[in-house]
Formats: sequence, structure tokens, C-alpha cells
Amino acid sequence: MSHHATALNLAAIVDHSARLMPDRVALTCAGRPMTYGQLNQQAERVAAALAAGGIAPGDHVALSCPNLPWFPIAYYGILKAGAVVVPLNVLLKPREIAYHLKDSDAKAMLAFEGAADLPLAAMAKAACDEAGSQQLLVMTLAPDAPSPVEGAQTLTQAMLAADPAPFQTHRRRMDDTAVILYTSGTTGHPKGAELTHANMLLNAVASRDMYLPGIRGGMEQEVALVTLPLFHSTAQTCLMNAGLLHGFRLVLMPRFDPAAALEVMAREEVGLWIGVPTMYWALLNHVKSAGIDPSPVARHLRLCVSGGAAMPLEVMREFESVFGARILEGYGLSETSPVACFNQLHRPTKPGTVGQPIFGVDVRCVDDEDRFLPTGQPGEVVIRGPNIMKGYYNRPEATEDAMRHGWFHTGDIGVLDADGYLSIVDRKKDMIIRGGFNVYPREIEEVMLTHPAVALAAVVGVPDERLGEEVKAFVVRRPGTEVTPDALIDWCRDQMAAFKYPRFIEFRDALPISPTGKILKRELKSAP
Repeated sequence: MSHHATALNLAAIVDHSARLMPDRVALTCAGRPMTYGQLNQQAERVAAALAAGGIAPGDHVALSCPNLPWFPIAYYGILKAGAVVVPLNVLLKPREIAYHLKDSDAKAMLAFEGAADLPLAAMAKAACDEAGSQQLLVMTLAPDAPSPVEGAQTLTQAMLAADPAPFQTHRRRMDDTAVILYTSGTTGHPKGAELTHANMLLNAVASRDMYLPGIRGGMEQEVALVTLPLFHSTAQTCLMNAGLLHGFRLVLMPRFDPAAALEVMAREEVGLWIGVPTMYWALLNHVKSAGIDPSPVARHLRLCVSGGAAMPLEVMREFESVFGARILEGYGLSETSPVACFNQLHRPTKPGTVGQPIFGVDVRCVDDEDRFLPTGQPGEVVIRGPNIMKGYYNRPEATEDAMRHGWFHTGDIGVLDADGYLSIVDRKKDMIIRGGFNVYPREIEEVMLTHPAVALAAVVGVPDERLGEEVKAFVVRRPGTEVTPDALIDWCRDQMAAFKYPRFIEFRDALPISPTGKILKRELKSAP
């Protein structure tokens, strides 16, 4: 048993809040409350169940769960066991899940049972079989329900079978890995960013501190709405970890729908909300088209945060005037825990910028030789600070490349103004941001090339009013093969997550190619 005097565990967030205010409500989902005491107790039982199943401190445990109380219960339970959480996008298909399980060396997987349209447990089981030897525990909606998957225990069964004695949170070192977040960067295959207990905790503290001037103060409890998926770094750090650290009540919504979100905001008296620009657009649109009175929402809403993609100026102005709440835009990546820059309440917002670096973080723009550029000159955004990941799991070359000269290289092109506000002017070469989700063309192209009729494929983003960008593929068919655009789209839908597959396919006889053999996507994008 290793003892660390300088111990830290991200799960201290729930340990401490449960000690301080056990009877305060921590989570509300579908109108049902769960207190800090209950949340902490459930997480302890998960830790005990994992330990009984042979999970040791430092082991990796995958988690696939929508925004339900099970997510924080499992997340902090895994951490209390001293293990590392590997949150997975719930839209991944079995082939994609298996890749993540193998790549992360996951010893176990906790998966929600899912629903008819998204059978998470069944897909997790198929993935575990493909990846080999992972232990699967299924989280069921009804606690006493039997396992929907043969050969897998329910998490509830495992929790009841474990030692009922109070579970002592395993202490870790500050630089031990707490969470592995998968991100594709500019390459096709997702890489796991290893974030430490210190990375995650300090970023949650910094996020919380930036809200303080704009939220309920003192002993009054703030209510935050969680519509962004908790498997994503923003919701994890800026809502779940920051909120539970400060004693917020988190209202969880498993699926974003503008009408339902407005209804919940009014009923639950939501004061803080984080969304991607498409969600803001959807709320505004719904209020206008359905002729809804925004005042029951505006009465309590104080502070909104936007990230994931640039928010159109008009949407920001209109939202702020309709709902009377200030929107702060921020910027970050999975590799930066995620927040690196934020528009601060103390300072005027500069729309179109992502604000200034957060506490303890430095941001610069550099040229191709990694030389710092003067104010106003665009260059690659580089970041250093306590928010930077330890590295990409099992990828020393990629880590070294990303961290060269002591700065994390984002691959995004930005400009710093005289006041130190950052604007992102371009991004990783080809990446598409569809409704706040990052879509990496190369990954989709690689999958499409496995179709017997596809000789060449080039995937680009096309402007879309609702989602910001939509996915389009230009395809050259193999001689003598026949496939329609609809048939190919249907095939893609079965092969990849719902936010990735192309919605538009255009057949071409040839694609524009550069002298070095690269497909010229710029020419395709500007094609009529």
C-alpha cells in the first residue's frame, strides 16, 4: 500500500461537500432529487464493488452513460477506488468502443443499459467481447432490474455484494492520472489525453472562481442546468466538478430539446447554463417560433457560458437581450482540462474573442519556428500551465511533438490583441465542428474507403444554419460499381457515430489533387 503525504483525489469534491452539507440536494434528474450525502454514499459503494472485482489503484475503467445520476456516481466511484476514469461518447458504435477499450487498456467498463434506440449495454458487451477480457457492469434505470445483457452483472448487484463498510477514498499523487479523455486531434485515430488529479481539480476551481461574481452568493444555492454531455470535458469540469465543489444543485438532462430545456429552466430556477452555439440558437428560435414568454426563464438565469465553436455575434446579442443573462465565451481543448481562456465577468466581453487566459495559464501565438509573434499577428496558439495534460496515453512521440519547447501546441490559429484577448481565426487544418462536436474528416474517409464501391473520398464541412457545419463527402466510385448517395449514407450511418456520418454525398469522376498528392479540400469547399 503506497502512502502519499501529498495526497489528492479529484473525488475529494464529493467527499468534502458530503461532509459539509450532506442533506443539500446535489442532483435533480427528471424531477427526482439526490443529496450530497446520498451521492457520496453511492459512489463509495461503486468503489467497493470495483475493488471487490479486482480493480486496483491506477487501473483504467471505461464509463459510458448519458446525463443521469449514474454518471457522477460511477465517475467519483471509479476515482474513489483510486482508478482512472475513461469516459466514452455514448454515440460510439461497438467497433469504436472496442478501439477505445483496447487503446486505453481498460480493465473494466461501466455502461448504462440504454434504450431501444441506443442499446448502450448491448453495444458495450459486443465491444468488450471484441476487445477481450473486460469486466462489464451494467447500470440499470430501475435499481433492482436484472441485467439486460447475458454474462454481465448489474452495477447494483455488484454494489450490494461488496463489503458494506464505509469505503476510504484511495489517495493518489497530484500528478497521477485521474481521467483519460479521448480526442482525435488532427489525426484519424483518437488519442487518450491523460489528465491528472491536479489538472482536473485546478481547472474546476478556476472555472468556479470565474462564475462567482455572476452567481448567487454566500449560503444561497446556485442551480446549474447540464445539457452538454458529461462524457465531454466541458460538462465534466465546468459543470459537474466545479458545481459539486461549490455545492450547486445540478439539473441533469439526458437529451437536449429546446422546449424541454426552457421548461426545466423555469421550473428549477436555473441560474447557470453552459451550451454550444447551436443550443443557444435552438432556444432563441423556439421562443420566437412558439411565441413563448421568456420571462420565467430570464427571472433566474444569470450567467451563460458558450464554447465548442465561435458564437455568431447576432445570436449572442439577441440571446442576451431576450434572456437578460450575460454569455461568456471560452476556449480550450481536452488536452487543457479543458479551459484555457475565458471572457471574465470583471472585464468587458469582446464578442468574437474567447477572452483572456485563465488563472495560472499562459497563452501565446507562434510561427512555424515556434517564435513568439507580436500582438495582432496570427499564429499557432500555444499554452502552458497547470491545466496541460500529462501526455497522450502510450503515445510518447505524439506527446513530445505536442509539448515541444515547453508549450502545448493546439494546432489552432489565433491572434492576441493588445489587451491579451485571444481570437481563434482558423482551426486544425480540416476539422469540422458539427453542433459543437468535433468531426475529423480523415477518420470518416478511412471508414468510407472500406466500402467496396468507394475508390476515393474527401470529407469537408459545409455551412449549416442550425449546426454551424454539416458533413459532406465527395466520392469517386470504383469502376464497374454502383451505389446511390442514399445507400452510401445509410451504410455510413451504420458504421459510425450519429454526429459523424456524412449527410450529403456528391459523386465526382475525379478529385482536385495537389502536386504532392494531397486532395485540395479548399477547392472542394468553394465548389458551387
